[in-house]
Amino acid sequence: MHATRILMEEHRLIEGVLASLEAAIARLNDGQPVRPGFFVDAADFIRGFADGCHHRKEEDVLFPAMESAGVPRQGGPIQVMLTEHEEGRRLTRSMREAAERLEAGHTQAKDQVVSSADSYVALLRQHIGKEDHVLFPMADEVLDASRQAEVTAAFERIEHEETGADVHERYLAVAQALERETKE
Repeated sequence: MHATRILMEEHRLIEGVLASLEAAIARLNDGQPVRPGFFVDAADFIRGFADGCHHRKEEDVLFPAMESAGVPRQGGPIQVMLTEHEEGRRLTRSMREAAERLEAGHTQAKDQVVSSADSYVALLRQHIGKEDHVLFPMADEVLDASRQAEVTAAFERIEHEETGADVHERYLAVAQALERETKE
């Protein structure tokens, strides 16, 4: 399987969490209660899976492979993706901090939770679109079969040796729990 196919499958899991965040935001905006810990759990998913596993594969493996195949890091799509990863990290921290304040009884933090979560969802939706339709096809074009196999093997090492063999199962369970919570 191409390395980019693995990343695209991970995008589908991330999009499920984005949909759950959108549902939670809508409930808050409609004046309905949402457990503040929902946003903490979503931030944990983002930090652990979207950033800790998925973005790590891109930043530590795919992007360097693309660079070695002639795709420049600066002034092109790789730089844009890296910048957006950093913005996503900032928004996730902001959402988590506001959710923790909201959980501690600071009701004014609700606006920051909504703003940060909504901005994160918007950022990631367009980011995923760019990767799926621009960056990943570019990677498939510049990486030969041998290099693709090396990248895929490196992805497997990240999953099994560094983040734990059950990383996908663990975060799939978190994503499903978030989805169930927004449908109650």
